[in-house]
Amino acid sequence: MIRLEGVSKHFGAVHALKNVSLSVAKGEVLSVVGPSGSGKSTLLRCMNHLESIDSGTIYVDDVPVFQNVKNGERRTANDRAIEAIRARVGMVFQAFNLFSHLSVIENITVAPIHVLGRSASDAIHEASALLDKVGLLAKASAYPHELSGGQQQRVAIARALAMQPEVMLFDEVTSALDPELVGEVLRVVRTLADEGMTMIVVTHEMGFAREVSDRIVFMAEGQIVEEGAPAAFFAAPQQARTREFLRSMWERNRQMGHAVSA
Repeated sequence: MIRLEGVSKHFGAVHALKNVSLSVAKGEVLSVVGPSGSGKSTLLRCMNHLESIDSGTIYVDDVPVFQNVKNGERRTANDRAIEAIRARVGMVFQAFNLFSHLSVIENITVAPIHVLGRSASDAIHEASALLDKVGLLAKASAYPHELSGGQQQRVAIARALAMQPEVMLFDEVTSALDPELVGEVLRVVRTLADEGMTMIVVTHEMGFAREVSDRIVFMAEGQIVEEGAPAAFFAAPQQARTREFLRSMWERNRQMGHAVSA
């Protein structure tokens, strides 16, 4: 579904991604974990072309969309093709990024109407079904400032789903939430996993990653250090850097009072 070959990305002197190669199959749930600054969010943003890559190739359904050829000539798809890819690859961010001047239902329908060409009635019908799915149908007429953080993030998920994506990218969608609100967002993501949605989830919630993932990738310093099935990844990590990270996460969650083992 999505494949990266030798992808690198710099921000000035910072080498954010270092020759990263990765594949995600249709229907697979991949969790990406690692310390802050390891390149996890940059990886997602490059997949959706919110950041350009310096070298390598990104394929969507075996079609090279974003690439840098060997002679240094940058080649990417044209703007129309990139927008078409973004319509197929939905993304939900750490920040909710809702339009503050629009109601919940308007936030969800604006892109389907203006980008996909849906009629207003069809877009409202589909948005209502999505709000029901995320447990917020009663909030259709509310505005973002009237919602909790968890509710705003669920609206953001519904908004991404309204574009009928084939892949969903989640970038630390619970990191801006109070602990008591995390569960309501993770339940929505878990439901999508159960329904077979292809997903790439950057997360610091280790228990959630273990429960919903088909595969886990651990990143550090812009590189993939280790990957594997959740059972093996947590029970018998092969790399010392992975073991160090899992110990630190176990200690963090112990101090916060969470029963998350590593």
